[in-house]
Amino acid sequence: MKRLAKTLSLRASMVACVLSALILSGCTATGGHAELEDQFEPMNRQFHGINNALDDAILRPLADGYSAMTTTWMRQGVTNFFDNAKYPSVVLNDFLQGKFEQGFQDAMRFVFNSTFGLGGLIDFSTGIGLPAHDEDFGQTLGVWGVDEIAYLELPLLGPNSVRDVTDFPVSRAVSMLAFINSTTIFIPLTALDVINARANLSSAIALRDRSALDPYVFTREAYRQRRKFLIYDGEPPEEAFDKLDQSSSLLFEGLSSEMRKPEA
Repeated sequence: MKRLAKTLSLRASMVACVLSALILSGCTATGGHAELEDQFEPMNRQFHGINNALDDAILRPLADGYSAMTTTWMRQGVTNFFDNAKYPSVVLNDFLQGKFEQGFQDAMRFVFNSTFGLGGLIDFSTGIGLPAHDEDFGQTLGVWGVDEIAYLELPLLGPNSVRDVTDFPVSRAVSMLAFINSTTIFIPLTALDVINARANLSSAIALRDRSALDPYVFTREAYRQRRKFLIYDGEPPEEAFDKLDQSSSLLFEGLSSEMRKPEA
């Protein structure tokens, strides 16, 4: 019990430090109408190429093999499990954004799926009127008025931004997976999470590669538009889309939803 309390205290302190630092950085950020430049494009393109090479050599073959050995309902159960394990981050960011009613509903969703849903393997909550939401710390900073600052293509992690990358320590601090102390359990679970997510994206990634003249630019602009969509809860101001292509937004919406919908 003391160990759990110490762990929770440590993670809460880390979250508080991240929050404090980013609130201060937000004071220097511009107000949401900055030119959408790509300050790190040369570096981003290099990482984009590395990510594609790693995907072709490792992730895609693993995902294809995993899909061949599993059924759709098995992959849906795996997807449900990991979504539920990471759902405390959604609840936290509900409250940070002032969405208190949604926060309580999402907390109930997590509890019900963790119990009646057999640890999250079954999405029990959606059927009783508690739908899933998508909130993270990058969105929270966006709601607080912090711009993306700069687009980033991260090694192994893909499209992101200086603002949104702050979600990684926050979401991992409150994820149920973070409380697994055994590396013999944590490493295989993490590998399964990555391979399952890649398998769910196979068709959508193939569609992106066929549709885009420049996959890097397509991914970048689709990512930016998707983030705007999420920050404004699906109702962004019209000017937020002036510099972005509508078709890329729709495809990225498809990429995001495909991660939760295993292929047949």
